[in-house]
Amino acid sequence: MKSILIPALLLATPVIAQDRVLTVYAGDSVTSEWGPGPAIEQGFEAICDCDLQFVTGDVLPRVMMEGAGTQADIVFGLNTDMTARARASGLFAPHGQDTSDLSLPIAWEDEIFLPYNWGETAFVYDSTRLENPPASFAELLEAEDIRIVIQDPRSSVSGLAMLLWVKSVYGDQAGEAWAKLAPKVLTVTRGWSESYGLFTDGEADMVLSYTTSPAYHIAAEEDDTKRAAIFPEGHYFMAELVAQVAGTDQPELAQQFMDWVLTPDFQATIPLANWSLPAKLPQDDWPQVMRDLPRPDTTLFLSEDEAEALRAPALDEWQRAFR
Repeated sequence: MKSILIPALLLATPVIAQDRVLTVYAGDSVTSEWGPGPAIEQGFEAICDCDLQFVTGDVLPRVMMEGAGTQADIVFGLNTDMTARARASGLFAPHGQDTSDLSLPIAWEDEIFLPYNWGETAFVYDSTRLENPPASFAELLEAEDIRIVIQDPRSSVSGLAMLLWVKSVYGDQAGEAWAKLAPKVLTVTRGWSESYGLFTDGEADMVLSYTTSPAYHIAAEEDDTKRAAIFPEGHYFMAELVAQVAGTDQPELAQQFMDWVLTPDFQATIPLANWSLPAKLPQDDWPQVMRDLPRPDTTLFLSEDEAEALRAPALDEWQRAFR
């Protein structure tokens, strides 16, 4: 029966050219339960006459290991904490977009890496389990009987952001801060999805995530018990970035994807699919749930050169705390 049905099905199915495949390397969270992957795939395939295929994992290490022979056409989900290494590889091409009117809290002039969203790191808690959450980073370090889940800075962009968040707040005392925080850490996961799943399963009181994460629970679950703890010391700014691979064998498709990223159609999917703030939408056009979220008074940001210079010593401090 299969030998008859399969050819008939193929004959009846509209043909999408086999060579029109756009391979997008992305972090695991993009295709997770909470991620924007399905909306991005559906939206782009509607205009490209192609097949967008996500390959998930540790994006930058993989593409740099593969080098010029990488299968990626697009790399999705980098951030400013890793662009110095990515730029030095010479693997990426200019995006060709006008970034003069983005809705970011900082000016953006990078010709290679294009932001598609932004937000700030935060610890998210469940108000039904933690009635009196720490009101500052200092209080968190001194808190007792709190279980936290964080991500590994060697494999996770959010974990690396936390590494630099702690360094930005505590400077030379960052090692001491990690020593105080480490006993409260229930586990360190490779990626954000694993951490957040443990938190929502009730395994931890707080999880390293973003100030915008509660929007998912409010909008999708009608649950306002998940909240971001806002600290007066400031929260670390992180823009997620997309870049096209210079050696792609699909240059027209790759450029079409880059051209699409800042369009209203793409940007409108970000708040309620990636649960973050869009890079090019005025605040009046954000969903109400995003406009209602509490935001920190202080945003901390490191340039890519500053982040790269601090990464190795900050990682040493972190590893010493978790030995």
